[in-house]
Amino acid sequence: MRAFVPSYQLISPATLRDALQLLTRDRGAWRPFAGGTDLMVLLEAGKLPHKNYLNIWNLKELRGIEVTDQDVMLGALTTYTEVQQEKVLQEEFPMLCWAASETGGLAIQNRGTLGGNIANASPAADSPPALLAYDAELELRSNQGERWIPYHQFHTGYKEMIIRPDELLTRIRLPRRAEPLRHYYRKVGTRKAQAISKVCFAGTAQVREEKVKDLRIALGSVAPVPLRCVKTEHALRGSALNPSTIGRAKAVMAEEIVPIDDIRSTSNYRHRVSLNLLEDFLQQLRA
Repeated sequence: MRAFVPSYQLISPATLRDALQLLTRDRGAWRPFAGGTDLMVLLEAGKLPHKNYLNIWNLKELRGIEVTDQDVMLGALTTYTEVQQEKVLQEEFPMLCWAASETGGLAIQNRGTLGGNIANASPAADSPPALLAYDAELELRSNQGERWIPYHQFHTGYKEMIIRPDELLTRIRLPRRAEPLRHYYRKVGTRKAQAISKVCFAGTAQVREEKVKDLRIALGSVAPVPLRCVKTEHALRGSALNPSTIGRAKAVMAEEIVPIDDIRSTSNYRHRVSLNLLEDFLQQLRA
């Protein structure tokens, strides 16, 4: 059953300052949205819970990609299409481009935003595992100023985040690496395109003298939040990539992930696929 549109209220502020002032004045009353790709699904189904919405799609302060020697700064309204078109992202952060290409169809990629994918807080989203593996940081801004937090600290529970009601997610920062990384990204879904993931795996690593110098491993759809597997990383860091090490890492990950049964898959399937993807990632590093 479709929602009754006149029962909703929408405001479109002209500037970021106007948006932040409204969020401060009516704390908790307004729900920001940008591309609306998730919001419209709920509206059509008659399941849109909030009544007052703040349209930030036209805020130019939240757009653009800035590249420096130290990092790449992405405005929160950067679309999946813009991610795929950016040369530096293609060369140094390819998993983010792969994730963007896996998100919906062309219409979704033209409208959906990176900031919206983060703030929607779905544990099955495609870009968060890649952002976690790249040590992304988030800028949260309010009338009182801005603060930067590591992305892996942002999600605190299912659909729960540390962002305050008077704050907006404004930018995403990706640190550039002097030493090249190995990249591994896999999305497992019912179909090859336009499917919500059953398991999403992102991994980066630096291997030197046949040992893991450093690595990051992140998964989607295996926990209430996009999950950075810190314990699994610790089990591998500094170790030689041999069968014993791989077996130990799989045992650690088996305890670290907490997949569930739902309409898309089963806990057992997600569990097995996650461990298989970990082994494939490490075997490729060995090769």
